Amino acid sequence: MKRVITVQDVPSCGELRVPVGTIITPSAREVAATRGVRILELPEEQLSALAPPDKTLALGADHGGFALKEALKPLIESLGLVVRDVGVYEEKPADYPDLARKVAELVACGTAARGVAIDGAGIGSSIAANKVPGVRAALCYDKASARNSREHNDSNVLTLGARLLTQTQAEDVLRTWLATPFAGGRHQARVQKIIDIEQHYLKKVSS
Repeated sequence: MKRVITVQDVPSCGELRVPVGTIITPSAREVAATRGVRILELPEEQLSALAPPDKTLALGADHGGFALKEALKPLIESLGLVVRDVGVYEEKPADYPDLARKVAELVACGTAARGVAIDGAGIGSSIAANKVPGVRAALCYDKASARNSREHNDSNVLTLGARLLTQTQAEDVLRTWLATPFAGGRHQARVQKIIDIEQHYLKKVSS
């Protein structure tokens, strides 16, 4: 029996992956197009082989971060994570907001539990990623800042400055960030206040 995708099944952003042969209603396709959601029809075996969100890391970089992105992939994979590379795929000029947004949206939509965005300084990617609701992006430059951003702020996107860190330093930051859990406790209330600020302005925009 074929599955039917209706408007209610379309996520707010990102991708919708369905088995080949799935019936997608015209209204669902229209809503997906409005939201910028890509509908991907894949064979059942490919769908079952996809890594779960908690094992998926979204990774993106502009031309300034391309080389570091490629260098960090083996480390990420050695830690048991599947890399979802959103580009760039060659060292040609690209705009960091575009790549940071792609990473942030995969995290916000739940496709990936965490993300890493890289540009020359890491600042622009952090600013851009934090415009996506649900994302707490942190620019980290050493192990202490990486640890703090996870323990205290529950950051879910890490941004790195490829021109400010050596590959070894970036690896140390990334490894620490991935290994550090959110501390919760008194920090939970503070993170909730960050979420409340975001929700406050989202309501103002939608009203």
